[in-house]
Amino acid sequence: MSTLTLKDQPEQPPQETPLESRTEVGAPEASNDEGAPAKATSCNLCGLSFATLADQRSHARSDLHGYNLKQKIKGLKPVDEAEFEKLIGDLDESISGSESSESDEDEQEGSKPKDSTLNIGPHYFLCMIGGGHFAAMIVALAPKTGKKHTGVDERSATVIAHKTFHKYTTRRKQGGSQSANDNAKGNAHSAGSSIRRYNETALINEVRELLSSWKSMIDTAELVFVRATGATNRRTLFGPYDGQVLHQNDPRNRGFPFSTRRATQKELMRAFVELTRVKQSTIDEAALAALDNPEATRTTTTPAPAKPKPPKLTKEEELAALHTSQIIPLIKRSKVPALVNYLRTNNVPPTFTFFPVNHHTPTPLHLAASLSSAPIVLALLTKAGADPTLMNDEARTSFMLTGDRATRDAFRVARSELGESAWNWEQAGVPAAMTKAEADKRDLEEKAEKAAESKAEADRRKAETERVRKESEAADAKRKETRLGKGKTLGVPVKTGADLREEEMRGLTPEARARLERERRALAAMKRMQR
Repeated sequence: MSTLTLKDQPEQPPQETPLESRTEVGAPEASNDEGAPAKATSCNLCGLSFATLADQRSHARSDLHGYNLKQKIKGLKPVDEAEFEKLIGDLDESISGSESSESDEDEQEGSKPKDSTLNIGPHYFLCMIGGGHFAAMIVALAPKTGKKHTGVDERSATVIAHKTFHKYTTRRKQGGSQSANDNAKGNAHSAGSSIRRYNETALINEVRELLSSWKSMIDTAELVFVRATGATNRRTLFGPYDGQVLHQNDPRNRGFPFSTRRATQKELMRAFVELTRVKQSTIDEAALAALDNPEATRTTTTPAPAKPKPPKLTKEEELAALHTSQIIPLIKRSKVPALVNYLRTNNVPPTFTFFPVNHHTPTPLHLAASLSSAPIVLALLTKAGADPTLMNDEARTSFMLTGDRATRDAFRVARSELGESAWNWEQAGVPAAMTKAEADKRDLEEKAEKAAESKAEADRRKAETERVRKESEAADAKRKETRLGKGKTLGVPVKTGADLREEEMRGLTPEARARLERERRALAAMKRMQR
């Protein structure tokens, strides 16, 4: 309204209106405490008057005016300048709203430590490595509380930092790292081995860089849980190398007291839950009562039987065990001269039995017969004086354990060489005696017979193969002729009828030629008449 003018009046520049007057336009005139009307350049809140508008604006930005505004909001009386000066003498910070907020922010920033890791609280470090898989996690011991959608309180772990690496370092379908295979068999030169070596080096570097970046948090961890199987994996974590973070002799080191799976973040979290959660188990009350009563426990429990001590061997048994350990390998390897020499040198009796006792083959002769070693059997009978009538626990003599005819013939040859009076051959079950020449002759005859049979069989197979081949060729030729027709030889001239008649008459006498010509003509006349 102050800017409106009449048409016949000249225009005048608009006059500046003070802020307080603009806000109080149309309002009744304010009055001070004495009831007198306040001037436009006065502060009703503080009860002060000002000479100029600039002084009033300066007062509106002053601490006194701001303090009185707060007092009014709180429902308290404003203060004058003297009281305010007395109040600010006891204060250490500004009362103005802007300065107060700035100082609060400065104090909050100053209260925070420069290193944020000092404020994360108690925490654990968990780490797993193996098979090219690495997982590490730093988790706080203080749980994070919250509520589910059902309103039930929920506590979850607070993961401060976690990281996983997965590299192709193990040999597929064979297992083991590439470095372990190289150490055992030498460096392989395949593409896969080169990739695995590169990935092993990359995994080591990445793991050590991660540990270095987490050094401050690992150093302040309460406990360090590590699973690293194998020399290579432990060397990756525990070095030695420059700037290593984990150390073998660290008293905080712990292992996972349960089975773990592949190194992943999920597996680390499962391990942390297993380590920190309490499990409830039901205990039988009767068992608890038994524990409370030690006398009852003593009466009910039976002492575990002590392991029986092995009996001390006598000198004879020790000597028999020594002979057994030497004789058995010689028999199994058919070392005839060495066996005979050992028996004679050590004065081993012919009736020697193995120690510990073998119920099936108690003597060297029984063992040689069961192994079908004919040379050993003959040497034991003729040179070592072995007794063929001795029986095992199954009431079987050594001859009854033989597995082929050559070994049985060795017993018969020994009977022939030693004579009928040497042993009771009938009791031993040995058939009639046979000389070595007879045995050799029969062996030769059998070999010749077997050779003849083998040759006949080979000839039969050869003839049968030839017959089948010819039949196959004939069948193939017949099928080819049926499909393509009978072929003709290339390069051979085709003979005419005159040529054929000339070949038939070649070498005949003139009379025979005339007779043949008459027969041909008569035959031709008959064919013409038949038409």
